[in-house]
Amino acid sequence: MQRLDVKLGRRAYPILIGPGLLASPEVLAAHAGAAKLLVVTDVVVGPLWLPKLEQGLAGREFEVCVLPGGEEQKTLGNVALIIDALVAARQNRDGMVLALGGGVIGDVAGFAAASYQRGIAIVQLPTTLLAQVDSSVGGKTGVNHPGGKNLIGAFHQPSAVITDTETLATLPERHLRAGFTEIVKAALVADAEFFAWLEANAARLLARDAAVLEQAICRACEIKAAIVAEDERERGRRALLNLGHTFGHAIEAGAGYGRVLHGEAVAAGLVLAAELSARLGRLAGADARRIRELLSAAGLPVDPPRLGRARMLDLMGMDKKVAGGQLRLVLLDGIGRATVTTEYPREALESLLEERAGA
Repeated sequence: MQRLDVKLGRRAYPILIGPGLLASPEVLAAHAGAAKLLVVTDVVVGPLWLPKLEQGLAGREFEVCVLPGGEEQKTLGNVALIIDALVAARQNRDGMVLALGGGVIGDVAGFAAASYQRGIAIVQLPTTLLAQVDSSVGGKTGVNHPGGKNLIGAFHQPSAVITDTETLATLPERHLRAGFTEIVKAALVADAEFFAWLEANAARLLARDAAVLEQAICRACEIKAAIVAEDERERGRRALLNLGHTFGHAIEAGAGYGRVLHGEAVAAGLVLAAELSARLGRLAGADARRIRELLSAAGLPVDPPRLGRARMLDLMGMDKKVAGGQLRLVLLDGIGRATVTTEYPREALESLLEERAGA
């Protein structure tokens, strides 16, 4: 087992990474030791991994709330179902939520925990690659709205993130590839050497080589943990972690939640951000091609759906980085170097979107 720490003073917490952690009574007693527990999972993950968690919780009492699966379930209605389960279980502020699942479960359960009695503890038990390298770390919780992705939510840091890498054995291929996107994003934001390592090792990672997966998960989490420790509430540097997401969230909302996976939408968004950066002379054209080629070789979409320039711009206008009516973008000044900026010609953005997403 490997351990990283998110250094946030009194809200600091560990990220534990390794095989067999869900079934470990010692790990769960140390990091999820509350007397009252509510496990939140979904209809896909529950049958696969709840039995392992039950082994880890042997002899302890807990309740289970099972939600439907899929991005389209990231709603206030499902937050209400979790809160109903907490009330039925007579949970108090000393209780705890265990979020067993992918990014949707982590975000919805996290928001419910942030809201219930003005905040109770949550431990993230991510079972998808995307959740393990990104969404389980950093305390962002929330749900979608028809007008935009993640528009309703709260910052609520977990007490721990327990990443059992064995859960990736049952992850569908499409979801594994979608999770790879967030690893690439982390490298693009902060580590050129890691990006080169991914180019050399992507095939082994996608073939589920355990050692390669663990190394990639650890490095991606290290990058995110360091940025979150510096800027917990995204007032500065943490916005860099949204590289590709302004485009990606627009793609998700425009295509319909669940039709395009988050990681697939962000893959196309990373390519758009790289292409715009290259057109503006910030990023070498050869590096923009490297980004496109790595994501394409991983079987990810590198072009957005044909939503149209106007529709994309409208959806991007709801991005949380908009300030004073100006759309801030995360652009690349090199592989491993990203910047949040409003300093770009609007016509360059519009031309790119018209070419890639349609007039």
